[in-house]
Amino acid sequence: MDRDKILLTPGPLTTTLRTKLAMLRDWGSWDADFNAVTAGLRRSLLQIVQGTDSHVVVPLQGSGTFSVEAAVATVVPRDGHVLVLDNGAYCKRAARLTTMMGRRCSVLAFDEAQPVSADALDDKLQSDASISHVVLIHCETGAGVLNPLQAVAEVCEKHGKGLIVDAMSSFGALEIDARKTRFDALVAASGKCLEGVPGMGFVFIRKAVLDACAGNSQSLAMDLHDQYVYMEKTTQWRFTPPTHVVVALAEAVRQFEEEGGQPARLERYTANYEVLVQGMAALGFKPFLDPAVQAPIIVTFHAPDHPAYQFKAFYEAAKRHGFILYPGKLTQIETFRVGCIGAIGPDEMRQAVQAVGLAMREMGIPCTD
Repeated sequence: MDRDKILLTPGPLTTTLRTKLAMLRDWGSWDADFNAVTAGLRRSLLQIVQGTDSHVVVPLQGSGTFSVEAAVATVVPRDGHVLVLDNGAYCKRAARLTTMMGRRCSVLAFDEAQPVSADALDDKLQSDASISHVVLIHCETGAGVLNPLQAVAEVCEKHGKGLIVDAMSSFGALEIDARKTRFDALVAASGKCLEGVPGMGFVFIRKAVLDACAGNSQSLAMDLHDQYVYMEKTTQWRFTPPTHVVVALAEAVRQFEEEGGQPARLERYTANYEVLVQGMAALGFKPFLDPAVQAPIIVTFHAPDHPAYQFKAFYEAAKRHGFILYPGKLTQIETFRVGCIGAIGPDEMRQAVQAVGLAMREMGIPCTD
């Protein structure tokens, strides 16, 4: 097979040739042409979230987790108290980094097969007035659960609490409208549903809380307030930017807009999801989640209950047929995950199902098709 392997993961993702070609030029990090790319990209990102009037957007080097950590450290005062709504592995990561940032952190735990509960959050905020901020993972890709962003935002607003949203795996695909949903910070990244390449995160910060963020961060490189002030003053990044990642994302966003923006991307990913689930069911695979709580981003499947099954061998067999799968993230049961996002469509998902079937046969595991 002479094409690149198709990445059925929650990121990095398969990208288009246009996005790849955008990285073939070298850019000066202080050059006016590159600064214009950064400025245009920031404007486009704000438009995606309908946040031009209410928020600023601050890009940051590194993976998405860098930006989650930076958002917590920048937005939450050092004497703040963060409540993390936990229904999966990435929620636990958020709680860990919050503690490591020196902020007081509490966790409200939920079943990993269910969304977090806005009602339970309401009760918790009523009983503990010391909580200053809530962290929500919009799409918890440990299992693939879609969490109720709007309901959680309304509870936080009712109690006057700040909301930090990790929208890493949802931004660009699922609707997020800053005019309808109040959040103090929302974090996403280049290598997810915008279909850029990994290496850059970005954080939307509500203008009403921006001034109060000065001096909160204990980090030089990850202080989003300093990054914002410097960019506004000079048009430049404070420290060496990931130039190729930035221009690739700018090109990917152009394609996102050409496709029809968030509604069109959601439509394509939903079609991918439907083809995947139907095809895998024909092979005898059962999703871990109830469809009512499943986001069309990444699907967790129960592993075959067969003595010949080993994920590593299954992974390598699927890879030989052109597809990169993802290991499970659950601790109690054996699973694997298949992503529905990236520069792919239903045809590629049908091919992926065929590859899974071939892998199973090569391992001597019967399918039901």
